[in-house]
Amino acid sequence: MTDGRAPGASGAHDAARRALRGLVMAATVRIHRPDAGYALDEPATFLGSGYFVAPSWVLTCAHVACGGEGDEVVVVYEPAPGRGMSAVSGRVAAALPEGVGSVPGNWPAPDLALVQLNEPADHECVYLSERPAAYYGEGKVLYAGWTVIDGRLRMLDGALTVQGTIGGWTTDVQMRLGDNDLPDGVSGGPVIDPERGEVIGVLKSRSEHARGGTSTGLEQLRTLSVPSAELKTEHDDLYQAVVHAHDRYHRDRQRHPDARSHTWADVQSQLGARPGQTLSPDERVQLLGRLADLPPPASTRSLLDLLDSLPEFEAPSPLPAPRGWRDGLGALYEYARDDGALYLVLDYAVHAMTADRPFLAPSTPAAEEALWARVWQAAQRLGPGRRSALVERRINRMAARRPAPVMGAGRSGASAGDPARAASGRSSAQSSVLVEIVRRGWEPDRCDWSVFVVRSGGETKRLKEVERVPLGDLAAHLSAPLREAFRQCDTPGRPAVLQVATEHSLLALEVDDWRLGPEEERLGTQRPVVLRCSDRDQLTEHAEHAEHAGNAEHAEHAADTESAENAGNAENRGSGERFAADPDGDYRLDIDEERRARWRWLHAHPVTAAVLDCDDGLRKPVPSVEELRGLAHGTVPVLCRADGHSYDGDADGLARLVRGGFGVALWRRRQGLPEALCGEFHRGTLDEIAGPASAHRLPEAVRDLRSRLRSGRPETFWANGIVLLYDDPHQPLPGTGDLLEAP
Repeated sequence: MTDGRAPGASGAHDAARRALRGLVMAATVRIHRPDAGYALDEPATFLGSGYFVAPSWVLTCAHVACGGEGDEVVVVYEPAPGRGMSAVSGRVAAALPEGVGSVPGNWPAPDLALVQLNEPADHECVYLSERPAAYYGEGKVLYAGWTVIDGRLRMLDGALTVQGTIGGWTTDVQMRLGDNDLPDGVSGGPVIDPERGEVIGVLKSRSEHARGGTSTGLEQLRTLSVPSAELKTEHDDLYQAVVHAHDRYHRDRQRHPDARSHTWADVQSQLGARPGQTLSPDERVQLLGRLADLPPPASTRSLLDLLDSLPEFEAPSPLPAPRGWRDGLGALYEYARDDGALYLVLDYAVHAMTADRPFLAPSTPAAEEALWARVWQAAQRLGPGRRSALVERRINRMAARRPAPVMGAGRSGASAGDPARAASGRSSAQSSVLVEIVRRGWEPDRCDWSVFVVRSGGETKRLKEVERVPLGDLAAHLSAPLREAFRQCDTPGRPAVLQVATEHSLLALEVDDWRLGPEEERLGTQRPVVLRCSDRDQLTEHAEHAEHAGNAEHAEHAADTESAENAGNAENRGSGERFAADPDGDYRLDIDEERRARWRWLHAHPVTAAVLDCDDGLRKPVPSVEELRGLAHGTVPVLCRADGHSYDGDADGLARLVRGGFGVALWRRRQGLPEALCGEFHRGTLDEIAGPASAHRLPEAVRDLRSRLRSGRPETFWANGIVLLYDDPHQPLPGTGDLLEAP
């Protein structure tokens, strides 16, 4: 009577909460081992809880679902109150993190699994929130699950207090819950926002030393593997298939003419929920259902670009990044202004209905028209100016949209891995992923690293940074952030380039051989992987010192030159500029400008490979810096005998290339390679690099070589250990040029 509600509102709200509880319990299931048979109430076969999220789909914890045998389980549920328990077999279709395998007593976060039923079943489904659970930072949540009480399996539900989160944006993030006991068996059950009447997570575990436990947010499902091949139907992407089926289910339930019981949207309306300050629960399920009739976004990158293009929307995207149409809509809820929320939502829907498609289904044109009819109906609440803007937006975007492949139609032409196809395709800019690795000078076996998304315009966004990681554990630590970064940058048929920026002492890191999961292909065959040099200044100094020491006949002249530079160009040296004297005593262009000039030429004209350190199998010194500067701008230097592990000897060759203004170069890791491959390496690089194409094609050409090598093609064995330096001077590394404060 003091909660501010109108007379009678409290009773209606309590009734809505009871109805919400009924909907939750109707969709919450028990999961048993496959040997349960007809003994559905036998605790000995009970593994844990779960809940229906879409027709024939159950969400639970991985440690629950994978406790069966051979990924097979039995799902036990009650079709309707009083109808008794039913059982249906199912299989684990996906578990997160992927490729972990069963871990006795625990499962790494996010500890989620999707179980697909083996036959149709009549059941209820929960309503899944579109917004990340990380935004739910206080208050109470509800939960439900099954447990064993007095030797019998019983449903349990209650309330828990939100006490913050554990972890960051990665797959380790969990919500801390307290103030209630969580017995064995409830893991895998739903966590519910009682104010909005929607499920936001999965109970993961109970606390060992206190009451309560943890839960994982639904948004972690977005980290499910993205198909490597282009989509032909929504079923090729497990995430899209499940969430589309979920949204169509709730739309169809809401508009079913014979529905007699309360739907989730009905209960949400009674609770007073209003997503995004503008949509009613009914409008939301109808809009999401229409969006689910469309093919999914072409990629996460395309969806992020769509959100960025909305003129009324400026906000950082949530992590993990939005992946489906419902995720994008959920991102709008958190940042929409009250006065522009409706227009923002409708503008987003227009962008979705006119987006480029990964495929076209026969129903797609009708789905676009049905969505437009709903948008136009809602737009009558706007003023005439904004209604006209929506119409104009639709017309312009429909005219500019690229044709999509028809679902089920065969595709001809070059494959995604064909360098020629990739070369032409990469004429349009694409985002890339950058990893910076810095060895700790006082702990040489450890490093600090950062992962960035680099937009096509050069803007960088740091996703994660970690300090003091053992060098040998880099691949495992980088797995989750790299998956997220790739998902934000990849487009259909065009995996983003991975740039790895390291100091020269780490150029031998075999990043192209890393795997993000035990069952996954190596990074170098999945996508182009290129190296960049992050300590260019140190390499330059090292090259100068090496030349002075290794070329005795020129030592005196070099010392005089260095002395002159120190005395006469102190201000240039202090600002980072370096000049080199030619034989006539004139000064060359600044090395940075020379590097940019070489880069521009290489990317506008045909290129030529030149092996610099080997002649008919015999080692020879890499030419001096002055000789290297005399090479034609169209030259891509190739080092047959470089070894990035060392600071002297072979490493001088890399230092000289950098000092000579080269941003593109090839070499190979030689460990274990027979000498007989030397000549083949020379011929192979000449054949693969020389030609009419510019340097744009090199990252994809090297990726194609690695792919053919991994498939066992003998003609590519020469390319074992091939490395590409591809260091764009027009794309400075993050922090380059920052002024340092004096201590």
